[in-house]
Amino acid sequence: MDIQTICSGLNLANDGIWYGRGNAAVSYPADGHEQCFAVEDSSFWFRHRNACIVAVANEFPPPGDGAIFDIGGGNGFVSMGLANAGFDVALVEPGHVGAVNAKRRGVRNVICATAESAQFTPPSLSAAGLFDVIEHIDDAPAFLRSVKGLLRPQGHLYATVPAYQSLWSDEDVSAGHYRRYTMSSLQATLDAAGFDLLFASYIFRFLPVPIFMLRALPHRFGISRGQRMPDAASRDHRVKQGLASRLLQGMLDREVELLKRRQPMRFGGSCLVVAKCR
Repeated sequence: MDIQTICSGLNLANDGIWYGRGNAAVSYPADGHEQCFAVEDSSFWFRHRNACIVAVANEFPPPGDGAIFDIGGGNGFVSMGLANAGFDVALVEPGHVGAVNAKRRGVRNVICATAESAQFTPPSLSAAGLFDVIEHIDDAPAFLRSVKGLLRPQGHLYATVPAYQSLWSDEDVSAGHYRRYTMSSLQATLDAAGFDLLFASYIFRFLPVPIFMLRALPHRFGISRGQRMPDAASRDHRVKQGLASRLLQGMLDREVELLKRRQPMRFGGSCLVVAKCR
């Protein structure tokens, strides 16, 4: 991948990371990258999301087997998963900590910039990934239109977002979310930005009930969970070995198999879509 032919606003530093000019404000916690980096490799949530993303990317690969630009890709967990699955990937992450973590993780092409400050030559991208990114954007349609402008005709967009506004909680506030989505509201947002859906499914079918009971209801009644410690976040992402973990893994494996057969799920804690430029 020749980054310089695609992006005109980058400089390659001694650490092997391409840097853009200037910084932009993002709606994301200051310590968010480090908190995620501490749990990603052992987290059932991050690992299953990767498996789902890889499954649909295999079913709907980028046109011409082009590269996937993982925009707002944080510590590179998804980028590395896609690369390990055989895809050509570049991470685009404005946060320096996330970019450095991604390089440490082994992501080959790391761009520390926003999609705007990288100054991509439009339309030069075959595919873009926005994995739990759109909910952090205030004006999502405008942002998606700007991403569409970078994509080649029929270029693909892969995206995940948290599902159901009814599940809104303190976790969304602290994460810097502006909203959660239903599949219909996400489709409407993508349609307004000039994308047509190729595939859409919910994932994490078991999560809405515990999220509602343990997070959304306390939030509605003004019961704050307070400042969350890193070990608490780690516990949320790990499942003790035993019957419960085997049952959970069986449910998650079933979801991946459905995606491999292009069978959408109608309910879940996250939305997963593949769209193409209209």
